Amino acid sequence: MRHYDIVIVGAGITGCAIARQLSRYDLAIACVEAGNDIALGSTKANGGLVHAGYDPAAGTVKASVNARGCALYGRWAKELGFGFKRTGSMVLGFSPADREHLEKLLENGRANGVEDMRIIEDDEIWEHEPRASKEATCALWCPSTGYVDPFEVAIAAAENAAANGVEFWRSAAVDAIDEHADGFVLHTSAGDLSASYLVNAAGNGCADISRMAGGEHFELVWRQGNIAVLDHEARPLMPLYPIPTSVSKGVIVTGTVHGNTVITATAAIHEAGDNDTYAADVEELLSGARKLVPDLDTRRLVRAFAGGRAVIRGLNDFLIERSAAQPRLFQAAGIQSPGVASAPAVAERIEGLIRQAGITLIEKPGYNPARTVPEDFDLASPDRKRELIGSDPAWGRVVCRCETVPEAEIVAAIRREPGAVSVEGVKRRCRAGMGRCQSGFCQSRVVRILARELDCDPADVLLEDKGSNIVYGPVKEVR
Repeated sequence: MRHYDIVIVGAGITGCAIARQLSRYDLAIACVEAGNDIALGSTKANGGLVHAGYDPAAGTVKASVNARGCALYGRWAKELGFGFKRTGSMVLGFSPADREHLEKLLENGRANGVEDMRIIEDDEIWEHEPRASKEATCALWCPSTGYVDPFEVAIAAAENAAANGVEFWRSAAVDAIDEHADGFVLHTSAGDLSASYLVNAAGNGCADISRMAGGEHFELVWRQGNIAVLDHEARPLMPLYPIPTSVSKGVIVTGTVHGNTVITATAAIHEAGDNDTYAADVEELLSGARKLVPDLDTRRLVRAFAGGRAVIRGLNDFLIERSAAQPRLFQAAGIQSPGVASAPAVAERIEGLIRQAGITLIEKPGYNPARTVPEDFDLASPDRKRELIGSDPAWGRVVCRCETVPEAEIVAAIRREPGAVSVEGVKRRCRAGMGRCQSGFCQSRVVRILARELDCDPADVLLEDKGSNIVYGPVKEVR
């Protein structure tokens, strides 16, 4: 049985960020994930906004990590090579009552350490975003807001962690945890492993992990959010927010690092595990978006999806602490919005808690904070494209026409560590299938490449997780 100094449970953006943060040190570390890939939970069903930090109530854990996480994104993006745009954002107001709310957000943001915010009006609103509603009378301008692809961040952090020695156990659902005086034994669907310390970053499974490890007992509420994705725009929109509600930031319209428009997100309590997309929720998104951007062509919808936020009942905050009930357990639980924005700072805080617990952290020789960024054919110069095709003809075989993804890029996505093992895993790494046709043209070819690279039958290739087989029976030209 393999023993680790620290085991992180959960490979969403939080768990992968923690893995990357701790990979600097001379420790045996594993990251255990129930799904067969990175970022399959709330991280995948997320709009990717890097919120600035003016929204969480002052004095909360959220407030303490949100602004810090937002500030860290510039360095993380440079080191890990993921897409990040710090565009600034506006919360639009349409009435005197809205302006009063903006004043409160401004005051709260300053208390949380968010800099350079101010309330603007009239033409200055449209100088920042010409497509913002002309009905808006005022706005809270915040220059530090930005956006990322959250699963790209998680994958980048995981790849860097793996390059620095962290081992990833995927398809390893934790069934039970035995406590011992010197640590834990985790019984997983991929086998048993032991750990001196645990970090609970299990997202919507964090209550179960805490209970099994002898930590705090709490209950999660499934706050479901629907998200809509529109086709590429000539110019990505700046993030535009409405006046927030007591439970969410409301329906937000934002651009993405790849030029789409995302409308995010509804917030309603549903049964745990409900990832269905509902027509009424999608219409709520589209109508809310049109209030902020009246000329938004919502007919250009290419995808709608849903996920659940890990909300601890009775605690509208993050739980980031060393467990009082089990001192070998560190909690990074209840990470709802703004989890993406906070991830680098949550990782930083977990490192600090581990130090406070007296665990020796010695930087390992050869630690490298920089990730080797995979080649993106679509963004390469003409000369570089010719060079790539000359080195390997697979660079010239375009599989995904919408996003211009060649076969060589798909192969690289599978061979990286931890690499893609499903069609959706390929999509998250190199965008094959992300475009207008949503895999209508390229999926069969991606299945064929996966079958070849994984040395399996096409019928064994999965769309996503266990049981999502695409092909049944013989496939043309494949025997």
